[in-house]
Parts: sequence; structure tokens; C-alpha cells
Amino acid sequence: MVIVVSFALLCLLSAVLAWIDIRHGIIPDWLNLTIAGLGLSKAVIIGGAPAGLEAACEGAAIGATFWLLRRLYFTFREVQGLGLGDVKFLAAAGIWSGVAGLPVLVLVAALTALACAGVMQLAGRQLTGQSSISFGPFLAIGLLFTSAVQQYGSCC
Repeated sequence: MVIVVSFALLCLLSAVLAWIDIRHGIIPDWLNLTIAGLGLSKAVIIGGAPAGLEAACEGAAIGATFWLLRRLYFTFREVQGLGLGDVKFLAAAGIWSGVAGLPVLVLVAALTALACAGVMQLAGRQLTGQSSISFGPFLAIGLLFTSAVQQYGSCC
């Protein structure tokens, strides 16, 4: 029951995240903290304090890794390629998916973003190297997909 309720709440929070990021171009800290707190609570309820600690450490490691990638990209390109809200969301998502689920999460996010960009291009919107698309909604889709597969499927 905990898994179903927590996943339903994650779906609701992901919808709010997508709406805010599309409309305002940001992912609020309170939303990232809520997603992280919900994931941490789920981990502790299901697996106890050691599972919660492991989930928190994986989330922190994932967040630190993407923060470093963000900095390196900016150093070489002198433009931000990934927003700080996205980095914080990936840290929160890491609590849910762990390091094992991260490749699937990022792959699903990248493929859905690429499909969306293709549809936008076909619809006549010119996309250039300077175009910006909110990535948060696609990361949320990746997290929901990964979480669903981890809970109800057999991979990750």
C-alpha cells in the first residue's frame, strides 16, 4: 500500500513540476525537497533506516555528479546546458531510482525530449543551438517510468 500511495503522490508532484517548469522555466526548491522527502520516507518505511541512508547517499552522489557535469559544460561552452533546478531534481530522483535506475531515467528523459523537439520542428518551430526547452518535464517522465519499472517490472 505504501508503494501505491507514494507512487500516486509522485505522479501528482511530477505533474506539478512539469506545469511549473513549462510555464515559468524553473523547478522550485520546495518541490524538489518534497519529492526527495517522499522518496526518503518511502525508503525508510519499506527498508528501515539503512535503506533510507543508502537512498539519501545515492541521491547526493547523483546530484553532485550532475552539478559537476553542469559546471564542466559551462566551462567549455560558456552557456548553461542544464538548469540548477534540474540538477536538484536529479538528486531527488536519485533517492527514488538509485544509481541503478539512473541510466534508464536519463535515457527516457532524453528520448522523450528528442521526440518533443522533433514534433516541434515538424510543427514549424525553428530550433537552433540557442533554443531552450524545459527539461524538467522529461526528467519527471523518466523518473515515473523508472519507478514504475522498478516496482512492477523486472529491470533497473
